[in-house]
Amino acid sequence: MADDVLPGSVGRGQPLKGASLTVTSKNFSENLVLGHMIGLIFKAAGAEVLDRTNLPGSLSGREAIIQGDADAIYEYTGTAWITYLGKQTPVPGEREQWEAVRDADVRNGVSWLPPSALDNTYTLAISERNNARYGLRTLSDVAELSRRDPSAVTLCVENEFASREDGLPGMERAYGMDIPAAGIRKMDAGIIYTQVAESGSCLLGEVYTTDGRIKAMDLDTMEDDRHFFPHYNAAPALHSATYAKYPVIADLLGPLSARLNTAVARELNARVDVDGEDPHQVAKEWLVEEGFISEG
Repeated sequence: MADDVLPGSVGRGQPLKGASLTVTSKNFSENLVLGHMIGLIFKAAGAEVLDRTNLPGSLSGREAIIQGDADAIYEYTGTAWITYLGKQTPVPGEREQWEAVRDADVRNGVSWLPPSALDNTYTLAISERNNARYGLRTLSDVAELSRRDPSAVTLCVENEFASREDGLPGMERAYGMDIPAAGIRKMDAGIIYTQVAESGSCLLGEVYTTDGRIKAMDLDTMEDDRHFFPHYNAAPALHSATYAKYPVIADLLGPLSARLNTAVARELNARVDVDGEDPHQVAKEWLVEEGFISEG
């Protein structure tokens, strides 16, 4: 990263001066923004930073951290627990899920710093226009509507969500939903938002809670009132040898994680996915506005 940035509320005294660190991320907007935030804070704290963000999929970034090819990433607790660590059942409670991941991942050479309130999990969404008629607030409300009037509930989902146990089949069982097969339509994720917002083909659709299109397209999201879906809180995951060498990283990233939440993520994601802004610039401008770093 060639940015000329200086400490703000974090990085004073440039405690990483002389360090050479590599940051990484997955290849979707939110994780790109978070990866650039890590790199910019490291840069402001004095480090030379190699940008290896935008790696395809989840496993490539994960492997880079384990092998030491990268030093830091913002990872998701639910992804680590279910996909990386192979657990079948999520741990109830955001903090408890993070603690379980932190404790289990030590043996893999990965150190987890405290999580943010940014929880990028699944939910169902409905257009505000349609919800004026139904008044749905929770997934239990959706289940009640599906039992009372099965033909009213049409649901657009991704192919993967339609078959995963932590997706549609498990959600239907957990909530006692009765959605006829004819009412379930499978499509690419990006199309779901448009179908829910602008057409009558889907009353509800599978969405991610931090997606910027939720606000931009005037969608209402359902509360997971039975806590079925895993928590996917974003937290810094570090190559353990790097953390042992530079424990000050916890002080640098702790305030950032404390500020991040789902509403902030929706705002920043919308700037990338709706307004077409560059993830690096979005990350930098927000860090400067929040006072974490300053322009050089």
